[in-house]
Amino acid sequence: MTSILTNPLRVGLRQERVITPQCLVIFGASGDLTHRKLIPALFELFRQRRLPSEFAILGCARRPWSDTEFRDRMQEALKAEINEHLQAWEQFSQGLFYEPVDLQQTDHMVRLALRLETIDRLRATRGNRTFYLSVSPEFYGSGCKALASAGLLADPERSRIVIEKPFGRDYGSAQNLNRIVQSCAKESQVFRIDHYLGKETVQNILVMRFANTIFEPIWNRNYIANVQITAAETVGVEERAGYYESAGALRDMVQNHLTQILALTAMEPPGRFDPEAIRNEKAKVLQAAHLADENDAWKCCVRGQYGPGGTSSHPLSGYRQEPGVNPNSTTETYVAMKVFINNWRWQGVPFYLRTGKRLPKRLSEVVLTFRRAPVHLFDAAGGAPTPNQLILRIQPDEGAEIKFEVKAPGSGMRSRPVDMAFNYDDSFGEPSDEGYVRLLADAMLGDPTLFTRSDEVEAAWRLYTPLLALIEEAPWQLPVHPYEARTWGPAAADSLLADDGLSWRRP
Repeated sequence: MTSILTNPLRVGLRQERVITPQCLVIFGASGDLTHRKLIPALFELFRQRRLPSEFAILGCARRPWSDTEFRDRMQEALKAEINEHLQAWEQFSQGLFYEPVDLQQTDHMVRLALRLETIDRLRATRGNRTFYLSVSPEFYGSGCKALASAGLLADPERSRIVIEKPFGRDYGSAQNLNRIVQSCAKESQVFRIDHYLGKETVQNILVMRFANTIFEPIWNRNYIANVQITAAETVGVEERAGYYESAGALRDMVQNHLTQILALTAMEPPGRFDPEAIRNEKAKVLQAAHLADENDAWKCCVRGQYGPGGTSSHPLSGYRQEPGVNPNSTTETYVAMKVFINNWRWQGVPFYLRTGKRLPKRLSEVVLTFRRAPVHLFDAAGGAPTPNQLILRIQPDEGAEIKFEVKAPGSGMRSRPVDMAFNYDDSFGEPSDEGYVRLLADAMLGDPTLFTRSDEVEAAWRLYTPLLALIEEAPWQLPVHPYEARTWGPAAADSLLADDGLSWRRP
């Protein structure tokens, strides 16, 4: 008998777990996230045949739509994709339903419970439900309470709840929200989502480290000099001014996306590939992390805000000129900072984090720079060799590359840096799934590996508490530096690394 491992017909095929029959209930179904990310991701799962036939999606919002109107609106939002897969959409849309619901109204929740029972019978979903809170963060706590009061979270084996970011605004509010959520459901039922963790290349950090013996022995302070983690965007605030004005880059990107990447990059090897073992190690990293100068937090962080820029033919507005933004706003659209991790592996190694809007290039990456060779043996006329680097490209050009020195052509012994690169699309012949595809599937499977646990959330907020306190209480110590749109941020951010004899990588 041919082994499944050697059968050529099976090589390269996805080995996916089977999602159980269930109903996914989306609160905030009339919002941007639902038609832009959630429904497309679910349609992709359907086309990959990863959803069971006994599956339903129930959209909930305050708008008085019917099932037909909800289906029509989702079809309009996905028009370009549906035109290529019209038959698949017709089958998929039969499982789309809508119920007008206000989470604050008890009678609405009673009606919702009855509608779910009807859908259970119609679609044979067996009472399995995943509730997705795609609502304003201020309703996360009350939404959980409403679901619990209606008895919809009572069975931990058949009900789960997915909560979008941001989970709290600071350490105190995150603690309070955790208490509310955990009074309504068990921690095993709660899935705090961060779509960055759904990216193949973020997950690849674990595989690169723990499946290759050439990397893990040198993944420590003895060999690595510094680490840069960057999440750069070319877009401005767009239509998110209402949210962004109260959040800023520190709350919107650093506390969740960049901090989760930091945790995966720096964590210790787990004893086994198990959700809780992995989340234990991530939590330990965040609990050991601290700002480079805890007494004077302003010394290890730079805030910026983009101003007008672009070209004469394509001018770009500054942040304060964007619709809905306070003309005198001091909200940061750029943050750069330096942190340390106080443990045996990373003691003394600086981690530099930066994120910003209206930068020259869209990219997310982790750059590990290794220590210089202890002795420069070769021709010094060209200067010291460039330190080796391992670059993990998270987006958009997903992959990894290693920079190392080779002999330059010629009669001398001069060295020069070269790249050795890996690209996901070239190697596997298919694009990676969008982050929400993986995360929605994992939530419905009950796999919490890529979701943030309560102690992780609190440890991340605790790390940035000194900075948030300065912004609120002494903003003059952490001013917002202007930078021109489509540049790499304020000069003060360059000084943050220049003081250590370093510079930011600018691809």
